[in-house]
Amino acid sequence: MIVLTTFVAAEPSVPAVAGPGDPEPASLVTLSVPDRAAMERLVASGADLTERVRPQADGSVQVDAVATPSQLAAYAALGATLAPGTPPQAKAKATAAQDQLVIERAVWMKSRDGYFLSVEASSSAGEAATLTVAWKGKGGSTGQAPMVPYVDAGAYLGHQFSTPVPADGRPQWVTVTSAVGGTAEARVKEWPDGEQPDRAGPGYQKDFVTQYMPPAQLNERIKALHQRYPKLTELITLPYPTNGYRRHAQALIGTPPAAAVVITSDAYGSEGGNDLAAELVNPGAPGRPLQVTVNGKLITVSLATDASGAPASTAAQVTAAINATAPNSTGGTGVKATTYRANAGDGVMAPAPLTQLSDFLNAPASVSRAPARVLALRIGAHRDGSRTGVLAYAQEHAREWVAPLVVVEAAERLLRNYTRDKATRRLLERTDVFIVPTVNPDGANYSFYDFNGQRKNMTNHCPAQQSDPALRNTWGVDVNRNYAVGSLSDGYFGASANCQSGTYAGPAEHSEPESRNVMWLAEKHRNIRFAMNVHSYGGYFMWPPGAYRLDGRVTLPRPTAQQEAYFLRSARTIEQAIAAERGTVIWPQQTGPVTDVLYSAAGNSADELWYDHGVYGWDFEVGADLWDPGTRTWQAVGFQPPFAEGHAEALEFVSGLISLVGVAADYREP
Repeated sequence: MIVLTTFVAAEPSVPAVAGPGDPEPASLVTLSVPDRAAMERLVASGADLTERVRPQADGSVQVDAVATPSQLAAYAALGATLAPGTPPQAKAKATAAQDQLVIERAVWMKSRDGYFLSVEASSSAGEAATLTVAWKGKGGSTGQAPMVPYVDAGAYLGHQFSTPVPADGRPQWVTVTSAVGGTAEARVKEWPDGEQPDRAGPGYQKDFVTQYMPPAQLNERIKALHQRYPKLTELITLPYPTNGYRRHAQALIGTPPAAAVVITSDAYGSEGGNDLAAELVNPGAPGRPLQVTVNGKLITVSLATDASGAPASTAAQVTAAINATAPNSTGGTGVKATTYRANAGDGVMAPAPLTQLSDFLNAPASVSRAPARVLALRIGAHRDGSRTGVLAYAQEHAREWVAPLVVVEAAERLLRNYTRDKATRRLLERTDVFIVPTVNPDGANYSFYDFNGQRKNMTNHCPAQQSDPALRNTWGVDVNRNYAVGSLSDGYFGASANCQSGTYAGPAEHSEPESRNVMWLAEKHRNIRFAMNVHSYGGYFMWPPGAYRLDGRVTLPRPTAQQEAYFLRSARTIEQAIAAERGTVIWPQQTGPVTDVLYSAAGNSADELWYDHGVYGWDFEVGADLWDPGTRTWQAVGFQPPFAEGHAEALEFVSGLISLVGVAADYREP
């Protein structure tokens, strides 16, 4: 089924009923697909998927996505179930022979909502096996739940629970049984079972974020911290300016598809394009030729008429006439006309009233339209490259409003507690921390003021046939698919070459200044050995490899056993700190390499940091599911939850981020 969920809108600009010049309304939805193969088809299509993926007991998969009505219709052809009760694709039956079972992990978790159990196992019968878990716990508690096969890119990776299951008491033993007689038993261990975080001393200060912040406010916060703590900080202006929160001004005139013309200014709207206007007039006499005149900022198209005086100019003819006249005029118009979405334009144009061109941007004038300079705040008592560096960067994806709060709160805590807390002082004596609150400021502004579902930046690489105003919410590059390791151009899966896709990788690796800025930090400051890329939502903690080739599911090289153990050991420590804040436990099946716990994400930043620079690159997915005791189900939080929830998420994950700084403080080069 598809369950519709609306965004928490910040000045939503999308009308309830979209006209031909307006974007289709997009919603955050939960898609249900019959199996992992259908899931892979969704990924390959460039569907704008979130990081919340939930296998189901019947073999289907649920995944959240941002989609318009027409996209939902297209997804149906890819296997998305559009109505409740649609049966999943049939699975092959297990063979009659008894299968061999191995329990890879059985753990219990204690959260603010009680005890939960997570089990991962594998069967020699593969995905065809039907496995069930029974458990016994303290106080005589018992329970039972089915497992679901986890199949990715055709590879069977084992069975697991769709989500951790509630238990009345702490589970102690589990027995996994197969429908054809296989059985295995294991003792249940605690999760995450990492090192306990340092207990904050008296006077420790925290809780400095009070609202969601657009880019200008984020930058002002770190500038203010630099001014207040000049001996502990440096403010770094990253070298590559972004496109800016700006677009070319446009107007759609006529009736799509055959009798419509799109006019686009050469200048950005904020630089004169919004001053332009166009009109189509009937000259009021028969047998008149098509004529275009320019008077200052006004383009007047006098339509040709037939012998009866009726307009006779087609959209293609009007397009050609504007392009032959307006760009060469002295009126400063600087426009280009196209037919609607590469239509032949053979429809006859009707007169149209004066239409002002617009960039359709709704932010107040106080929001700069100029190319943005991304800022980083460097924090440490010794910022000479002699200490282990930690890079914390957020908002590669514009709509993830909680993520910047995590890194800003971390900066505030590290600086404000330096003189009053021994543990914090040790961190800044032994590490060199780089904080980037917003990698993608242009997209973030668009998300705050225009379309809160915006994932990408604001650089439009689409050709004219994909660039009319109604498509403006689909433009941009997915910054976290624009990096140069395991990329789409290298043949890896999980990014798109379609400029309208949610995972559009851009025209080339590092085509975007946002990705170049991140890598510049790693190249300029070689002491950076750890990085945390803060995203939302879903409650994941991941590391490389983050991409695979679809044919054979060949991943980027796996870390060595020693490196993998270090990733996992550090993750447990960091997750212990997250859980200490309000009892949120990051699930074990959502802790691990990206390719194992989520899906392939070609061209992501953590992979380039790890493989090219040797940086231990992690990804947070802030915003773990919340347990609903009434329905006894886990509920998603979304990209922009009510601030009370977003604030709580930020505080728990900043505890994890500071724990990562502690891991770095203890790090010694092998």
